[in-house]
Parts: sequence; C-alpha cells; structure tokens
Amino acid sequence: MFSLSIGKKILILHPKQKLTEMVYKFTLLSDEIDNFVRVIKIDPEATFFDLHNAILDSVKYEKNQMTTFFVCSDDWEKGQEVTLIEMESSSEYDNLIMEDTKLEELISDEKQKLLYVFDMISERAFFMELTEIIPGKTVDKPICFVAEGDAPQQILADEAVTVTPKLTLDENFYGDEDFNIDELDEEGFGDMNFDDSSLFAEDPKF
Repeated sequence: MFSLSIGKKILILHPKQKLTEMVYKFTLLSDEIDNFVRVIKIDPEATFFDLHNAILDSVKYEKNQMTTFFVCSDDWEKGQEVTLIEMESSSEYDNLIMEDTKLEELISDEKQKLLYVFDMISERAFFMELTEIIPGKTVDKPICFVAEGDAPQQILADEAVTVTPKLTLDENFYGDEDFNIDELDEEGFGDMNFDDSSLFAEDPKF
C-alpha cells in the first residue's frame, strides 16, 4: 500500500487501486464586479469545451461568441492557450481545441490559475483557479454550486467577434500599457479572493 497526498488530504491506496474518481472545483472571479464569484465542480476527464459551456450557463451568457482559455503561471503570465476553434497562432505552444482537450491533460495541481477570455474584442476575462481536487467523488455533469453577484456585461464593443482563424490576442492583454499585474491582488477582486473559505462550504450533495 502507498499514500497519495492531495492538498491536505492523504489517501491510502492499494498497489492495484487506481485513483480514477475525483472532482475538480474551479473558482471564477471578476476584476470588474467586486462581489462576483462562481464555483464549478467538474470531472477531470471533461473537456475544456464542457467547462466553457458550464461557465456560460453559470453567467447566462449567449453561446455565439468567440472565447478562449489560457493556462497561467502563479503571476497570471499566459501559457498554453485552448481555443474554441482552430486558429492560426505564432505562439510557441501547441494549437489546442477545447472540444478535443481534456482538463486533466493540462491541469493536475491545486491552485493552478487560468484565464477564460469571454470578450475577445475588449479582451476581458474571468480569473480562474483550481481551488480543490476532491478525491473519491464523481459528477455526471458540471455543477455550478456557488453563484454570487451579477456577471459583467458579456460584450462591451458594438460588434461581436466573428469566427475567424486569424484572430489572436496581443501581449498587452488589458489594452493598457500601464497595466500592472500586481494590481490583481486580493484587493483587485473587492471582497472576494481565492482563499475565502466562506465560498467553499461543503456541498451537501458531497
């Protein structure tokens, strides 16, 4: 037998036992709405497209806009991108598509940060974190079990993004050359932050 540590939990596994059942808990915050928070539980074997749909459902956004995910460093530096459709890119990273990419292929550690860009014209995003990995549990489909605050307006620009494989985001993600990533500390999200334990009371279903 051997032990496996996930966060503060220690599992004792038989040598032939595989850790196949677990749930990812993602937290979404907004730098536009102070009291906005969504917490979504989803199977690690679900795709980024499944997570994309769960996010849109949780904020009641239309599903006719271009969106994209970025896997980020602890300092919110953009890394691997996962796009809604195949797009041309000069990035050093592979061209990954939401529908073809499972969450567990890119995300395996608690506290992993992501950006979900929902307005590609104005380059606005939700800030995400894999807040917890819950072992020994399963979900049949994504569940949003915390929904506080109104979501920001989906599109600020006059025109929606048209589907085009050549659309890319430049390095100046916020369109402000004076933007300082250090501004995205806990104060940047108003009263909400990823370490707010009050957001993650145990779901009675679990």
